[in-house]
Amino acid sequence: MIEKIEVVPNTHITTIHAPAIAEKCLPGQFVIAMVSEKSERIPYTICDFDREKGSITLVTLELGRSSRELALLGTGDCLAHVAGPLGEPVEVKNYGTVVCAGGCYGVGAIFPIARAMKEAGNRVICIEEASSHYLLHWQDKLSAVCDEFLIVTKDGSVGMKGGIQDVIAMLVKRGEKIDQSYIIGCTFMMMLVSRVAKELAVPVQTAMNPIMLDGTGMCGACRVNLDGEMKFACVDGPFFDGLKIDWEELIKRNSAYGMQEVESLPQSGVRVLTLAQACRCENK
Repeated sequence: MIEKIEVVPNTHITTIHAPAIAEKCLPGQFVIAMVSEKSERIPYTICDFDREKGSITLVTLELGRSSRELALLGTGDCLAHVAGPLGEPVEVKNYGTVVCAGGCYGVGAIFPIARAMKEAGNRVICIEEASSHYLLHWQDKLSAVCDEFLIVTKDGSVGMKGGIQDVIAMLVKRGEKIDQSYIIGCTFMMMLVSRVAKELAVPVQTAMNPIMLDGTGMCGACRVNLDGEMKFACVDGPFFDGLKIDWEELIKRNSAYGMQEVESLPQSGVRVLTLAQACRCENK
């Protein structure tokens, strides 16, 4: 691990030395990481990558056992496994005006998409959502890859008061023609945005974060219902048309193991692997 910082409370930026992944990953793809040999296999969106340095960056929200295990690592520690890049990348082309919006861990995840869309000649509008001002992060990075950067907070402490859906409604009201949008964050937020987008005839691509095991389409745990058709987030996604998703079903599936997740939280620090124990590439 090259660097790990807690950028705001419970949100961590982790930069990992993974040259094989950095060489091939594209905006919108993800990795599956395991802190130790017995950890869960958890998907994390690639939020940045540096092909020359051979590094990838993840922005993670410390929420359950596995994300806490990752949060307890520090610079110089190693993960047991990092597999990727996985999933389908977003289609990068000149749409016209593209909105990239994120909240929590999704703030980092929209960065490579906004950068790629800007390079493709789009007018890019980035929206960052947070509960309050002290949870905002990466404003400088996002501002550098968009034409307009907007902030919305639940308490109104900075920017607009409300959510991403309110900002999109404002943009349409002021005359913006949104040709494509990418929304990343908690499931409930993406559902709210999709409902407003449907009313306003705004196309919306949402990044799915359902329960996932193997990440190769074999287990079916990450299935998503799109107008009655089942898709797998790991191989067909992670981005799907938010106007077609059965959000109520998805929310129920994602909360199925909520109690077990709380009960499994570690009561003390986890054992981390040394460089010699985990980084096989360094031992060759």
